[in-house]
Amino acid sequence: MVVEASISERVHQAVENALARFGAHDDELIPILTHVNHEIGYLPGQALEEIAHALKKPKSKVFTVASFYGMLSTIPVGKHVIRFCESAPCHVVGGRQVIVAIQQALKINIGQTTPDGQWTLLAVSCLGICAVGPAFIVDDDVYGNVTPEQVPAILKKYQG
Repeated sequence: MVVEASISERVHQAVENALARFGAHDDELIPILTHVNHEIGYLPGQALEEIAHALKKPKSKVFTVASFYGMLSTIPVGKHVIRFCESAPCHVVGGRQVIVAIQQALKINIGQTTPDGQWTLLAVSCLGICAVGPAFIVDDDVYGNVTPEQVPAILKKYQG
């Protein structure tokens, strides 16, 4: 029970911090969600409820926005999140081989988190950097023109 209370308080504090920074305005929904997502690591239901209440919006609207954007997550994720672009331009230039290399290195599939909680692998429809495909993002770091051979060295940067 003590753990739940501290998580609940941490979520409440993250929402309060976001609202203090951006204000309780509907046009600030995405910055508020982004701020809480960054502080907690994802957007738990409690956060969505508190944000909806503060903005006087239905929770369904807040959830729709939170679940639409690939940079936000409504489920817990690993310490490091890989967002892999699976758009046609990335696929055509070797994206399939790169995602296979990532999956083999981490021993997980798309949508999974490693058992140690260090990595989550997600597929996104587009990162907006088609000119440098295949591409993926680790946390906030962008990698373009990636080859399967580069994957181990990239992942190693985030270990330890």
